[in-house]
Amino acid sequence: MSETTTPHVAIVTGANAGIGGATAVALGRRGVSVLAAYFRPGDAEGQEEAYNVARRADATDVVAAVEAAGARAHAVEADLTDPAAPARLFDLAEQHVGPVDILVNNASGWVQDTFAPATSDRFGRPMTQVTEQTFRQQFGVDAMAPALLIAEFARRHVARGGTWGRIVGLTSGGQHGFPEEVSYGAAKAAQENYTMSASAELAPHGVTANIVYPPVTDTGWVTDDVRAAVAASRELTHVATPEEVAEVIAWVVSEEARLLTGSVVRLR
Repeated sequence: MSETTTPHVAIVTGANAGIGGATAVALGRRGVSVLAAYFRPGDAEGQEEAYNVARRADATDVVAAVEAAGARAHAVEADLTDPAAPARLFDLAEQHVGPVDILVNNASGWVQDTFAPATSDRFGRPMTQVTEQTFRQQFGVDAMAPALLIAEFARRHVARGGTWGRIVGLTSGGQHGFPEEVSYGAAKAAQENYTMSASAELAPHGVTANIVYPPVTDTGWVTDDVRAAVAASRELTHVATPEEVAEVIAWVVSEEARLLTGSVVRLR
């Protein structure tokens, strides 16, 4: 993936299933060794069973697929709301697969909350009011953890004199908010801002930092009603598979994408 023969090593969060799992496998097929970080938060109320099955999974199958592709892999379960988790993940990566030069901030503490006096969204999924608990859950995983992971990445990269690095985050929502998923949208906006700052501050050290904005992606939660809404939308075009999004992420961290930094790559 680079002009050198040095093998690359990635930390991918939320890598037991969905986009994170597919990204770990896509990178493995390109010779990148992977630390697959994951967390099993329990079932999400009102969601499709396929989605909850994925939430219950460990990363055994992902590790097997990366290793089958010829790359090294190691899985670790980690609660990213713990401020000590980022340093632990980098320590484990260095111990099992090598120094990290690719960071994919994919994990989400997704919770569906709202300011409106409503208990369900337009698809019938349950919502709760914004509370301190929903804020902490969402921002802990989607804003604080990426910030601390980027900080740990930068500290170690600079200390070893690294000259090549890639940071990718995932986002959703937008500048006008994310009605019916308000803390999710706000936390993703914070992650975007951290990543844009990293793109400027770490550029002298050969690091690019970008955000990928997936389209509606079927990680087990997409219903016929959701597909119909996408078909009727002027803004959305596709219901993507995790593998389709993962291929874009794999390109963003490639040598071919070396001129891409400080960007939000929006997929439709």
